[in-house]
Amino acid sequence: MTERIGSLETSEKKSEKSFSGILPAFWNFMRRWPVIPVAVLIFLVILAVFAPLIAPEDPNHQDLRSNLARPFWYNEYYETDRIGSSIEPRHILGADKFGRDVFSRVVFGTRVSLMVAIVSMISGTILGAWAGIMTGFYGGLLDELMTRYVDVWNALPFLLIALVVSITIGQGVIIMMVLLIMLTWVGFVRNIRAEVLSLKTRDYVNASRVAGASDLRLMYKHIFPGVTNLLLVLASLRVGGLILTEASLSFLGIGIPSRIPSWGSMISDGRDTLDEAWWISFFPGLGIFLTVMSMNFLGDWIRDRTDPRLRQLRD
Repeated sequence: MTERIGSLETSEKKSEKSFSGILPAFWNFMRRWPVIPVAVLIFLVILAVFAPLIAPEDPNHQDLRSNLARPFWYNEYYETDRIGSSIEPRHILGADKFGRDVFSRVVFGTRVSLMVAIVSMISGTILGAWAGIMTGFYGGLLDELMTRYVDVWNALPFLLIALVVSITIGQGVIIMMVLLIMLTWVGFVRNIRAEVLSLKTRDYVNASRVAGASDLRLMYKHIFPGVTNLLLVLASLRVGGLILTEASLSFLGIGIPSRIPSWGSMISDGRDTLDEAWWISFFPGLGIFLTVMSMNFLGDWIRDRTDPRLRQLRD
């Protein structure tokens, strides 16, 4: 009997030790890898890719009988059949003032916002990397002209430019992408240029130049790999800013046309009914918040993992 009690106590101590060891291991894993931001981004990408299959309705379908219908957790908006048993409501996250389903519009708005931000970021990153490498590598007059152009562009009010373009040319997804590309690529030039100025004086670059390598090969084989980590960090950190910019322009009515569901235009649609229909603006705002925070956390993680001066994640 005594041996049995002792074995039970030993097994309990082992289980306590194993449980106490799980928590530090779990914390170290969550600290080393961006599990939550990646999970959120994967969820948003799934919504964007499979939007027609996930959305229960057409995002532009209007039903005035469902004007400002509340979300499903409001019991008074549950429909009942003839027997009296409750059935699922028609609008999961409610409806706006035109009776359009908020959940469907949020799902399709995810597709529009992510597509605009990702395409603009990829195009702006390519242009910014090319301009930064060229100006930093050659220097001279090209460097002076490009630097002054970046200074002038940064001094211009982007909101005024977007307003003028919206009035003169019109609104559209392509126009929004072009505006965001123009906003994005100049932000890379200075950082890439500064890094290239340091890389082009390295011994391995000079050795390749002495061996007869052309300027194109030097930039492609030796300079570009040295700035890849910096490009990844800058791109991941600025995707959130692009989404906020697109949402701000759409909120002001000079971004994505109102016929195309986007998070910014949805927030603008619900600003007049916040006191009685808060869900119209809340859920697209929640999508913007989750996307921007996830991209910022992912960018911080990439910076910590690629910067040799930051060792806290590897120790």
